[in-house]
Amino acid sequence: MSLQNLGLAILADGSTTLIIVLVVIAALILLVLAVNIKIVKQTDKYVVERLGRFLKTWDVGIHMLIPFFDRISKIVPMKEQIHDFPPQSVITRDNVTMQIDTIVFYQVTDPKLYVYGVENPIFGIEALTATTLRNIIGDLDLDSTLTSRDVINLKMREILDKATDPWGIKVNRVEVKNILPPKDIRDAMERQMRAEREKREQILLAEGKKASVILIAQGDKESAILRAEGEKQATIRAAEAKAQAILNVKKADAEGEIMVRKAEAQGIDYINKAKPTEALLKLKSYEALVGVANGQSTKIIIPSDLQNVAGITSTIAELVKSEKPKTKVEK
Repeated sequence: MSLQNLGLAILADGSTTLIIVLVVIAALILLVLAVNIKIVKQTDKYVVERLGRFLKTWDVGIHMLIPFFDRISKIVPMKEQIHDFPPQSVITRDNVTMQIDTIVFYQVTDPKLYVYGVENPIFGIEALTATTLRNIIGDLDLDSTLTSRDVINLKMREILDKATDPWGIKVNRVEVKNILPPKDIRDAMERQMRAEREKREQILLAEGKKASVILIAQGDKESAILRAEGEKQATIRAAEAKAQAILNVKKADAEGEIMVRKAEAQGIDYINKAKPTEALLKLKSYEALVGVANGQSTKIIIPSDLQNVAGITSTIAELVKSEKPKTKVEK
């Protein structure tokens, strides 16, 4: 092989090596750039440091770190977070020890203060919750503690929100989850509750019995009143009917008397118009005497002058007035 060909071969090998080295360098640069390009989501914020000092807070979008100079110190979630703390032992004003656990709803408002304001924010919130809860419960007795959850929640939220503000944290809500008194206190409360329920039961039964007796008495009273009213109305109706019957009888008697009088008047008028003879009058007089004799009168008066019609009339009137049995006939 000639020297010229050898030189060309060495030159070709050097060009290949250079190309390989350049490709590797380019790949490394692209890899470094890819590693240092960051996409920040809507719910997060990135705290960036340069050479150990706070640089900026990245918001939503695409960002790139300067290799070997910048680094992401912490990724801070901006959503509202919930932390359930374990039960805390507290003592009430009347020296009753109980266990209370709480739930805290908080949200980060300043990522820089959240990262650099306190070493462990969650532990800080837990410690503040325990001390605040002890201070609040220490001013309340057992009954007030069990019935004042809203007051406890409000006071704790106000105190925690003010205390965590320098840490870039906003406490939105605090809830007392459970209040657990000692077992003997719980047993006493259950007995008291059972006694109260039995008392209410007895009161309700007594009120129901009282209402039942009152309703029965009212029903009897109304029934007696209605019965008396019915008897009164019946008596009034019977009296009215009897009075009406008496009036009808009297009216009928009066009408009958009038008709009798009219008939007698018509008979006398007919007799007068007929002009009877003396013999006919004597015959009628004898017939009247026969009828009188057949009656139940005890005394009969016969006029001597049978032709005197007035005497016959007096005899008939005397017979009507007498009601004794017939004993004697006088001529």
